[in-house]
Amino acid sequence: MSPRGPLGISSVPPGAHGAPNPRRAAPVPVPPWYHRDLSRAAAEEQLARAGRDGSFLVRDSESVAGAYALCLFQKHVHTYRILPDEEDFLAVQTSQGVQVRRFKTLSELIALYLQPNQGLVCTLLFPVEREKEKETVEDRDYSDGEDEKPPLPPRSGSTSFSGTSGPVESTNGLSSISHEYLKGSYTLDLEAVKGGANSLPHLNKTLVTSCKRLHSEVDKVLAGLEILSKVFDQQSSPTVSKILQQTAGQSGEQELENLVLKLSVLKDFLSSIEKKALKALQEMSSATPTTPPQPLSRKAKSIPVQTFEVKLDITLGDLTKIGKSQKYTLSVDVEGGKLVVLKKQKDSQEDWNTFTHDKIRQLIKSQRVQNKLGIVFEKEKDKTQRKDFVFVSARKREAFCQLLQLMKNKHSHQDEPDMISVFIGTWNMGSVPPPKNITSWITSKGLGKTLDEVTMAIPHDIYVFGTQENSLGDKEWVDFLRTVLKDFTEVEYRPVAMQSLWNIKVVVLVKPEHENRISHVSTSSVKTGIANTLGNKGAVGVSFMFNGTSFGFVNCHLTSGNEKTARRNQNYLDILRLLSLGDKQLSSFDISLRFTHLFWFGDLNYRLDMDIQEILNYISRKELEPLLKVDQLNLEKEKHKVFLRFGEEEITFPPTYRYERGSRDTYVWHKQKPTGVRTNVPSWCDRILWKSYPETHVNCNAYGCTDDIVTSDHSPVFGSFEVGVTSQFVSKKGLSKSSEQAYIEFESIEAIVKTSSRTKFFIEFYSTCLEEFKKSFENDSQSSDNINFLKVQWSSRQLPTLKPILSEIEYLQDQHLLLTVKSLDGYESYGECVIALKSMIGSTAQQFLTYLSHRGEETGNIRGSMKVRVPTERLGTRERLYEWISVDKDETTASKGKVPLGARATQDNAKYGGQGSAGWGAPVPGVREVSGIGLSTVEAMPELSGGPLKNSFNNPAYYVLEGVPHQLLVPGDPGKPPKAKVQLAVPERCQCPSACCGGESDEEEDLGTLNLPPPDFPPPPLPRELELPPNTIFGTPKELPVPGFGMEGAGGTPVTGGLPAVGGLPTPGGLPGGLLDDRSCSVLQMAKTLSEVDYGAGKGRVIPPPPLLAKGGLPPRCLHPDYGRPLAFPPHSIQESIQEDLAEEVGDTGWVGWLRALGLERYEEGLVRNGWDDLEFLSDITEEDLEEAGVLEPGHKRVLLESLQLRK
Repeated sequence: MSPRGPLGISSVPPGAHGAPNPRRAAPVPVPPWYHRDLSRAAAEEQLARAGRDGSFLVRDSESVAGAYALCLFQKHVHTYRILPDEEDFLAVQTSQGVQVRRFKTLSELIALYLQPNQGLVCTLLFPVEREKEKETVEDRDYSDGEDEKPPLPPRSGSTSFSGTSGPVESTNGLSSISHEYLKGSYTLDLEAVKGGANSLPHLNKTLVTSCKRLHSEVDKVLAGLEILSKVFDQQSSPTVSKILQQTAGQSGEQELENLVLKLSVLKDFLSSIEKKALKALQEMSSATPTTPPQPLSRKAKSIPVQTFEVKLDITLGDLTKIGKSQKYTLSVDVEGGKLVVLKKQKDSQEDWNTFTHDKIRQLIKSQRVQNKLGIVFEKEKDKTQRKDFVFVSARKREAFCQLLQLMKNKHSHQDEPDMISVFIGTWNMGSVPPPKNITSWITSKGLGKTLDEVTMAIPHDIYVFGTQENSLGDKEWVDFLRTVLKDFTEVEYRPVAMQSLWNIKVVVLVKPEHENRISHVSTSSVKTGIANTLGNKGAVGVSFMFNGTSFGFVNCHLTSGNEKTARRNQNYLDILRLLSLGDKQLSSFDISLRFTHLFWFGDLNYRLDMDIQEILNYISRKELEPLLKVDQLNLEKEKHKVFLRFGEEEITFPPTYRYERGSRDTYVWHKQKPTGVRTNVPSWCDRILWKSYPETHVNCNAYGCTDDIVTSDHSPVFGSFEVGVTSQFVSKKGLSKSSEQAYIEFESIEAIVKTSSRTKFFIEFYSTCLEEFKKSFENDSQSSDNINFLKVQWSSRQLPTLKPILSEIEYLQDQHLLLTVKSLDGYESYGECVIALKSMIGSTAQQFLTYLSHRGEETGNIRGSMKVRVPTERLGTRERLYEWISVDKDETTASKGKVPLGARATQDNAKYGGQGSAGWGAPVPGVREVSGIGLSTVEAMPELSGGPLKNSFNNPAYYVLEGVPHQLLVPGDPGKPPKAKVQLAVPERCQCPSACCGGESDEEEDLGTLNLPPPDFPPPPLPRELELPPNTIFGTPKELPVPGFGMEGAGGTPVTGGLPAVGGLPTPGGLPGGLLDDRSCSVLQMAKTLSEVDYGAGKGRVIPPPPLLAKGGLPPRCLHPDYGRPLAFPPHSIQESIQEDLAEEVGDTGWVGWLRALGLERYEEGLVRNGWDDLEFLSDITEEDLEEAGVLEPGHKRVLLESLQLRK
């Protein structure tokens, strides 16, 4: 069925990727009320801003391909589905028993409902037109920004293969030669034919030029075959030599004829050589039978014994041992499975102990001293001894830990691995073949965080290579990589998958022993180039299962240009939504939630927002921190516009773009173009990010770039990861009886959703531990104090009891639940999330809290109470290899607000990944971590010895809404100027039972400090209307607690943070305001607060601050149903924010300025909608294209076309 377009003509189906073709045959203006693939959230926002009953728009359905959604405002947003039937007629979905009215076109359908009393909640009165200021799917780039024209695609535009075979792309330049002929010489031949000519001289010349390389290659092959032929037949005639002599010096048509002759001779020659060789070998075998040569087999290199020079860490108790040497040597024998601890004596005597792999019970990393490691040895039965050693460097400590993990893994009795190593590489090759030696790339050697020499030579389990502007053919590139890896590791890596889109490629190679553990391989690609139809920009992806763990890998090349940040953001969102990878049953979830581990890398093209000379000065002084603060990707991530909750290891290497080719000493930052000099500032364009499910293990051991591969203007970037994996679990006890069945039971769920709709909702539950997905009933209560937010609640009777297919705790603790909140009216998702079952296992209910997201945007949060009951006889479990290494809890610096090494490596990921995340400690007692959000459990957990632990990062479930700034309180970082602290108005105290609050004592009610890592970036400048004058009247600020879920440290220590008051008014207690940034507070607080803002007018009124509470104004341990009193927020004007963003992005110097100079800016929207948003490509526009873009006035068409002609 071919879905009809808005006006009934056959067009791109709703929801399909790609903008309209600017050269389509039948130009029909798009109705102003039709918004194509505008997201549901954006549609509701536009209608809420319009704020008039009867306002409406139509968009593509997010839940049904080929369908539409009619969104109508009447007090709030109502959504009606418009579905096509078998005959391609359109109808509004109705209740049972109501007559269905069918229409040929969407315009006819809307025309009827513009009339009163047609069954809708109200008449369609005011069409809401597509916003000019807001960038949409069509308003994207698409010019390369660096090259005058995008490169032509290879012969196969998008290819993939699994295994060793694959298509080989053309790299002989024939496409460009043909293009030149069709562009220029074709018309000359046409004129000659019209004049009566019988030949095509220009075509002949083109063909001769095209075949020059082929001539020389055929000559080489023929000469070589002639020599081979003489080996088997000394009487072979010199036919080939004669042909080569005859063809020398010929040209034109004779040259083409002789090429055909050579190819014919080549065919015959190949056949005759095979016959001669067969005859000769048969004669040899009959005369002297010989044993066939044994095939050469190469065994993988064994790892030699490695030694580490260390010192024993001296404690106060050891000071009596003065005079004895404290120097030790640790020798790791991976192959033999033992560790030798050798103590050096002054008199040259040595004392050593040997420990086998099973006697090494645990490794404990110190977080305070980065090169210190505690080793727990088993001395006698049930007796252990711990010794702390100080290594030469932190890198040596990490190398030692990796070797011991490898040794444990190698000698484990487990059939399947708990942890594997993954290499990720990304490189923009600059359309130049690679050098022969790329060893530094595959060994993570160069600048930044690199592997130690000891571990550098250990092969990874999986290698993933992402390239952009790769001119090699697919098979040629795969063979090249396999050869490089074999030469270095002596391992024959097997290809899992290869996917390409033009010159963007991703290759996944795996060790032979893992080949049978790989299943469900999937590949996909998305184009984001010019008008979303060219593959010069876009993404390629590969996904698969490794035993029971799902992996996704995305390699992308986003829009270039310093000023194209918004377009890069849109590229990312398109890829996130349209890349088809992973389990097809998870189509309700974008790819960021479909995989246990997702790695996203490539030439993301985000630049540095700083003057070129300042950038060069900082680089020359090796000062990277000021540059990272103006990195566009970091800034956009901080605003939650892209890569929501993705992690990235700390960047400690210089910008990887734009170098002078042939050198790594000079950045070439200017480029001469027809339109003038273009500046490409040095930037970290090439990045590796990742996102993993909560309570899984992923640790980045290396992140840097090479310094010796100089063929491109980009340096290759590498990342090395250790990743926790699960096995395909097989129950040893067989299938569960009903009495032994584990179950997942919910007591209640509550969600705050960003929406203007007041429809009912239900929840869908997905998991690999369920036979099929399950649905809840519709929510039994909902409320809202603000048009833009809705609180929905489900009680236990509305929620299903889930029964996992297996009941073993060892299996269930590795499982996750995916939830999606959907509306009853349109079956569209309003937010998705993931919950780890590991923290929910127990006999009593546990609380969870996490954020909701949809299409890359945070759309609210969800909390609830649930328990996972496991039968007693199935409680047996074991320690995972990655749990064998822990962090010294007594020394953790997280409580001091300092980010541990490697953990800017994302604060988000460290929060999100639970105890497995790099550098972060074990879970805090009394707190359940879901997506990094600390939750106080109903069941108090015993404190560990040594006093209560402080939680490293409690996330207040903050969520971003443009124009609502918020700054979390951050303690000063040692060695840096102290940062201004901001204050918060306090809600009233929770009135819940003491059991819920944990029965805190008076001591627990003392004010504490919010222990947050310092932010990576400074807050953006305060809007002028919000700038607060220095206030010295009210004295020193006092820290007040933050309301929200779980905002207390372990052991009952409350934490603080907050918001400033606005309008120059003092905060409670006479406190001055502080700095603001783009982050906001908890969505729960925001939903309550925004009800006090005149949303439609964009003018906010300041709310009087609530009174301080008794006993220091403590925050609630759990929230009262009305979520406390509202906070004061600055005015909220989304329209102004959009206009400012647009002004920054385009300015008046480009094509928009050209339109304004002609006085024809009214056509900007139509041109943008049809993909004409770049002067370089506007030069090719035709009169027909202008009409399609809405330029119907003959005089205006003439002015535009003449102006473009003058610019050529």
